This record gives sequence, structure tokens and C-alpha cells, in this order.
Amino acid sequence: MTKLRRCIWVDDYTQKYHDEEWGEPVYDDRLLFEMLVLESFQAGLSWVIVLKKREGFRAAFDNFDPELIKDYSQEKIEQLQTDDRIIKSKAKIVATVNNAKVFLAIQQEFGSFANYLWKFTDNKIITIHDNQLPEEYQGLAAKISKNLKKRGMKFMGEVTTYSYLQAIGVVNNHDSFCYKCQG
Repeated sequence: MTKLRRCIWVDDYTQKYHDEEWGEPVYDDRLLFEMLVLESFQAGLSWVIVLKKREGFRAAFDNFDPELIKDYSQEKIEQLQTDDRIIKSKAKIVATVNNAKVFLAIQQEFGSFANYLWKFTDNKIITIHDNQLPEEYQGLAAKISKNLKKRGMKFMGEVTTYSYLQAIGVVNNHDSFCYKCQG
């Protein structure tokens, strides 16, 4: 039996995530919001830390429902700051409440968050070759990050936005030897 070759960062813990989710194109707004929240909490930390707490985040943040999260009270925010199931950063928790409002406003404006996001690539998946974005997409993460910030999003800088684009399949960045590389 031949062993599948995977991206170099994959280990026993991240294999299922890599094989089933990472880089798969996402058009479902609930999952887009979930990944946005998780990526924003990952800022400055290891993705494995966030991945290990994912179910805790899901429970603590009402299954990532932006309609519920946008109305979180100060009391709820303080409660989340003591919740061991998640990363207890007050700034990131407050940003999540804020980002839920921005996310919903984008949905309202574009019909869905997916419509907004995928318009930046004309609904195309961008495949990386030799670790380089095609020339016409250089600066894509910076452009989206700038637009999100202009709309009021927090913790979605250029690096976090690029990681988000990889996670949700806008950018296909599997290593060239990985069985999931489509380029």
C-alpha cells in the first residue's frame, strides 16, 4: 500500500484537517464565518493550538452563529474570558463580536459573505506554483485585508487573511508533492 504524500506541515494531529478541509473551496457562509473566527484567534499563535480548541470554540461561540454573536453582552464577553475551552484573549473575543456585525453587514450588501469574498478572484481558485501567487493575484491578501479593515473588521491583517484564504480554498497552496496539489 502506497503512503499518500502530504504537505510538509502535516502531522498526526493535523492530517484529518488537511485531508478533509484545508484548501477545499468553501461557499457556505456559516463555515466561512467559523474559519474567520478561528483564523483571527490564531493570530500570533500556532494553528494547532486553535485546532485543538475548535470544538470548545464551537460550543462557546454558539456554533459560530454571527446573528447570536453580534449581540453578546459585556457579561457574556467576561464569561468567555474565563472559558478554558477557548483562547481567552479579551481583545480577540471583543473583535469576534465586532466581526460578526461586519460579517452580517457584508452579507446584507452582497447577498452572502461568499459572494463578497470570491469576487476578489472572479470566483476562481488561485493555484500557487513554486510558492508564488500568479502575478495578477500578487497583493490579494493585502487587498482583502484592507477592505475588511475599512469595513471595521479586527484581527484580519494581511498574514491572517492569507492564511484564511488558504484554509477556505480561495488559494490552493498545497505543496507540489502533496496528493491534494491540483496545480
